[in-house]
Amino acid sequence: MAIESSLFQIMYTVSSSLLYPVVILLLLAVVSSLGLIGEFISEYSRRHRNVAQLEQIGTQVQQSITNSDFKSAAASLEKIDQNPLVTSFAKDAARHLGEGVSTSIDWLSEEYEVRMTKNLEFTKILSTVSPMLGLMGTLIPLGPALIGLAEGNILQLANNLMVAFATTVLGLFAGIVGYVLTLVRKRWYWQDMADINYLLDCMEAEK
Repeated sequence: MAIESSLFQIMYTVSSSLLYPVVILLLLAVVSSLGLIGEFISEYSRRHRNVAQLEQIGTQVQQSITNSDFKSAAASLEKIDQNPLVTSFAKDAARHLGEGVSTSIDWLSEEYEVRMTKNLEFTKILSTVSPMLGLMGTLIPLGPALIGLAEGNILQLANNLMVAFATTVLGLFAGIVGYVLTLVRKRWYWQDMADINYLLDCMEAEK
């Protein structure tokens, strides 16, 4: 019994010591989620997709590359005004074509795919980890709360339950923000990748 009691005491001490790190991480998650909301609104305000212009420039690029006129193709790509990632890809591709290096365009598109995946990583982690932290923050104070209940210490019970409920709410809030932003951005980036693949097909006309 002494060994079991020692083990239980160690487990209780370790779990209790995790409360403050969990609360700090939850507060950081909430602050990060608020920052991500602002970043999301800013990104949304900069998004605009002009399908007609994209098709027109794609046709010009295809014709120029078919005629081996890489400089003209690069000049056409420089005129693109689309969503930020598509515009950035077009300008990088124009630089490669202007230097006569068309073989690295495929590599460049893969780099942008990795960049899009990277942009989704943090919100995915936030949507998954935040509720877990909220659950930890809920369960850890229940031990002291039950002890307070057994001892008739209502103040200790109330304080620990308050912490438990607060961490649950914070974890769910950060998780919801991360989940929603991940879903919306994933749709955005799929569309951006489709536009990039269209430009890539136009630039591969010579093959």
